[in-house]
Order: sequence, then structure tokens, then C-alpha cells
Amino acid sequence: MFAEPSVKTRDLLERLNAFYAEHIYPNEGAHHAEVDAFRRAGDAWQPLQLIEKLKVKARDAGLWNMFLPHPYKGQGGISNLDYAPLCELMGRVMWSSEVFNCSAPDTGNMETIERYGTAEQKEQWLEPLLDGKIRSAFLMTEPAVASSDATNIQCSIRRDGDHYVINGRKWYSSGAGNPHCKIFIVMGKTDPDAARHAQQSMVLVPRDTPGVTVLRPLSVFGYDDAPHGHMEVLLENVRVPVSNILLGEGRGFEIAQGRLGPGRIHHCMRSIGAAERALEMMVDRLQTRVAFGHPISSQSIWHERIADSRCMIDQARLLTLNAAHKMDVSGNKAARAEIAMIKVVAPNVSCQVVDWAIQAHGAAGVSQDFSLAEAYAHQRTVRIVDGPDEVHRTSIAKMELAKRAAVRAAAG
Repeated sequence: MFAEPSVKTRDLLERLNAFYAEHIYPNEGAHHAEVDAFRRAGDAWQPLQLIEKLKVKARDAGLWNMFLPHPYKGQGGISNLDYAPLCELMGRVMWSSEVFNCSAPDTGNMETIERYGTAEQKEQWLEPLLDGKIRSAFLMTEPAVASSDATNIQCSIRRDGDHYVINGRKWYSSGAGNPHCKIFIVMGKTDPDAARHAQQSMVLVPRDTPGVTVLRPLSVFGYDDAPHGHMEVLLENVRVPVSNILLGEGRGFEIAQGRLGPGRIHHCMRSIGAAERALEMMVDRLQTRVAFGHPISSQSIWHERIADSRCMIDQARLLTLNAAHKMDVSGNKAARAEIAMIKVVAPNVSCQVVDWAIQAHGAAGVSQDFSLAEAYAHQRTVRIVDGPDEVHRTSIAKMELAKRAAVRAAAG
């Protein structure tokens, strides 16, 4: 069923591969050099000229906003199934998805505003995001609570006349470090006394609103991911108009469920791309190194690891395609089991394959001379972001238990 991409995807994939060959792979070193130059100058949080130049080329090549499943004023309109191979390719180079305006958290934020925003909100924020003029951040996770349970969120969103007053502390707010970040989507509680899943709301908060303070960048295994960043943000008596609410009070949990589904599968698509490239690097390294008089690639332990990697990657890819297909034909809610399964499988597969690739490279694998250490840090993090493995496994188990209970009840 998923053996061959559609005609549309084949065309986009061919053009995207050509773009990578000409503009992305040859510039991997230049990207790191530009970030390091800013870091040595004392401020890594600067827009990268390389990225901005490549964005122009990507738009000219018609490789822009490919993630958006529902077309908006001529932008997007690609199915999740068609997008999967494209997103996988972007996963091969961690920073590359921004070039095509397809990077997190902007993709999830744009989908959220497109699905749940008013016409005014779309005009003010969605359109410049789709145009690549600004970037965004999603403020949900908090340091003081177990944020894997969204009902734990304590950030206060209190109505005061025609405004909401927001107080709280968020962290690992990805994208908030970028100077082009102009809008936050903030999740908090508007009614702590309401039913458990009706307490939360989401509100649009411009980055320059008084009371918003970006406290510090947080590292991931020592990587600060500048200029994107994962920031700790303090919200102190932040006032925004009531019109900035998304969908309405008490709808935040509902929006979160709708937003995180596509975000989760996009992470998985990129994880498969990272694993695929790690396997290629592993094989290349093993075939060009000799130990104890023999090519390392001749050792049976590496035969097993190469074979297992291929099996695992292809299994994860098929599971991802199945989830994407289910989302397209039945909707995100109906595909929640498939999304949960791939969110467990893909990052774990990628972690294992990248780990084996690091082992094949020896000391070089944990150095900064290769991309594997950074890839491992990122893939290990994906096992936590958008819900940890344990939460998704619990959801899968509950759905299986419910199915069998329903069968037994129907049988009397």
C-alpha cells in the first residue's frame, strides 16, 4: 500500500533531493562555522545569513510550506502521507527544515492558528509565519510540575475586563531564543475549578509584551541549539486582549491534543531520516577502517547491527506511513493509537541506530567532527518531547484493554 510515493510526492522528492545535493549537504560545515563565529563573538543568538539565503532559494524552487495539510490562501495542501518522505529527508540534517519553513515549533503553531484561530488572528500571525517573516514558540512545559500531564499546568490566565493577565514560568520553550520569534502560544489555566480537562486555555502572546522575560537558554546534553534555542521564560502580569484567546476559554486541552498529533508524527518522520543517515555513515565507516588485519565491516557483530538497523528503520517507516494514512482518511483523533505507537517506536529506533553508528566511529563518533553526537542528543530528547514514551505506552495499553472489554461485552 505504501511501497511507492504518489506522483506529487515523487516530483517534490526529486526536487528536494536535488536541492539537498546542491545547497544543504555542501553547506553543513558553513552552518556550524557561522554559529561558532557568533558564539566566539559572544552572542550566538543571531539569525544565520546562510539560512536566510537558502530560504530564498527554497521559495524560488517551490519547496515552501510543504507541511500544511489544509491549504490556506494557496499555501500548503499536502497530505500527511505525501509529506512523510519529504520530512524524512529533512531529518537527515537537523537544521535544514527551517530552510523550507517546515521546522518545529512553527509548523505546529501554524497548524494550530490555521485550525483554531479567528480570521483576524490568522491575518496578524499566521500569514507572516507562512511567509517566513517571523518565527514563533510554544509555551506549555513548566519546571515546577510534571508537564507530561497537561492538566498539571499551573500558569495562570486570569480575565480582567477586556484583557487576560498571565503569570507563570515556562521552560524548554523551543524557538524562543531566535530574534525573529515574535509570537508565543501560551497554555495556562483560566478556571482552576472547572472540570479537569476544561481548566486550560491557550492564548496568543506577542514576544514584546511587557512582563515577558526570556531568562536563559537551556542546553540539551550540552547543546544550546543556537540561534533556535530552548528557553526558560517568565511571564509576570502579562496583559493581552481577550481577543487573543484561541477557540475560547477551557479549550486548551482540546487544542493541545489537536496540535500535538501532527507535531508528533513530524518528529517521527525526521527521526527516521536521522536514523537512515546514521546507518549510511556507519556502513561507510566500517568499510573504510581496518582493525587487527581485517576490515571492520567483515566482523559478524557489525553484520548483525547493520541488518538490525535496516529492519528497524523500515519497520518504523511503515508504521509512520500507516499513521499518516490514518490521519488523512480518518482524522487525527481517530489515529491517536497509530500516532502513539510511532511516537514510541521511531525515536527509540533512531537512538539505537545512531548509537551503533557512534560505536562504529569510535572516538570520532562522540566528537564535534561528526554530526552523530548531536544527532543522538536530539533523538534522545524526542523520546520526551510531545509526551514521553511512558505516556504513549499507557495510552496504547488503555486502548487495547478497552477494545477487548468491548468485544467481551458484545459477546454477553
